[in-house]
Amino acid sequence: MLDQLKQLETEALSAFAATQNMQDLEAARVAYLGRKGRMSDIMSQLPSLSNEEKRAAGQMANEVKAAIEGAFIAAQARIESANSAANSERAWIDMTLPGKQPSVGHVHLTTQAIEDIMTIFSKLGFNRQRHPEADWDYFAFESLNMPKDHPARDEWETFFIADPGKDAVQTGDMGKVVLTPHTSNAQVREMQKGKLPIRMINIGKCYRRQATARHLPMFHQFEGLMIDENVSITDLRGVFDFFVKRFFGENTKTRLRPFHFRFTEPSFELDISCTVCSGEGFVNGAKCKLCKGGWLELGGAGMVHPNVLKAGGIDPKKYNGFAFGWGVERTAMMRSGVNIDDIRIMYRNDLRFLKQF
Repeated sequence: MLDQLKQLETEALSAFAATQNMQDLEAARVAYLGRKGRMSDIMSQLPSLSNEEKRAAGQMANEVKAAIEGAFIAAQARIESANSAANSERAWIDMTLPGKQPSVGHVHLTTQAIEDIMTIFSKLGFNRQRHPEADWDYFAFESLNMPKDHPARDEWETFFIADPGKDAVQTGDMGKVVLTPHTSNAQVREMQKGKLPIRMINIGKCYRRQATARHLPMFHQFEGLMIDENVSITDLRGVFDFFVKRFFGENTKTRLRPFHFRFTEPSFELDISCTVCSGEGFVNGAKCKLCKGGWLELGGAGMVHPNVLKAGGIDPKKYNGFAFGWGVERTAMMRSGVNIDDIRIMYRNDLRFLKQF
C-alpha cells in the first residue's frame, strides 16, 4: 500500500503539472482526489491492515494527499494567471488611438423648423406663448368673429370632443370643446391678459379632418400676433420679408394677395417666390413642376378685425395690429433643398427619410 501511495503521488504531480486549462485540471482532480478516484481506491485497503501498518499507511496517505492537493492548487494558480494574461492582451486598449464617435440622433425636421422660426421672430421681439390645444368653441371661433352657425366655420373640418354639459353653463356659455383647428384661439386669450403692446408667437398642434399629400389630421402651426398703436400693413409686410429672407433665403420675394378671413380686415394670403425656379415659373424652358407659375402659397394674414379686439378687451379706436398663421410642416417642405412632395411622410417614422435631415 505504501508503494501504491508513492506511485500515486508521482503520477498525480506529473498530471497536474501537464494540465493547460481548467477543464483538464478538473478532470485530473476528480481522477486522483475525487470520491471514486485513485486515492479513495487505495485507502479502501486500510481496514485489512494490522494496527501498526495502519499507522504507517495513514501517515503516508496524509502526506501524499497534502502533496497532491498542493500540486492541484499550484496548477490552478498557474492556469488562472495564464488566462488573465491572455485576457489582458486581448482587451488591451491603445489610448493613443482616436475614439469612436457614438451614434447620436437629432431632432425631427418639424422640431428643427420650429426652432428656426422661433429664433427668427425672437429677433423682432416676439415672445413664444403657450395656449390650449383643446379649447372652448368660443376661443376657437366665436371670439374670432365667427358666430354660431356661421358658414365660415365649415372649412375648418373640426374635431369636437366630449360635451362639457353643465360646465359650459358655469363658464359662461363657452360652447363645446374642440381640438383647435388653428392656433388663432391664442389671439383673444393673449389679449385678455391685459398686457400691451403684444408681440406673440404661439406654436402648437392643430387638428382637422383631412388627410392628403398636403394635409394631416394633426399638424403644427405658428400664430403671430402684434397689437400696438398705429400698426400698419407696412409693418406686416416688413415682418414677412424679414422672416422669409432668413428662413428661405435672401433672394426669396413675397407677395400679398387679397383674401377673406373672418378675424382679419383686410385679409391676405402670403406667397413666396418658388425656391426651385427662383420665381420664374420655368426651369430649363419647362414649366416648374412645384409652383406652376413662380409663386408658392405660404399662409394667411391680415389686420386684426375690430370685433376680435373687442372680444379681447382692447379698444379698437386706440389699438390695432396684425395676425398671421402658417403651417410649420408646409413651411419646412417649401425650404430650398428639402424637396418633400407629400407631408404624410414626415410622420411615418422612416429612419431612411429622417436621417437626411
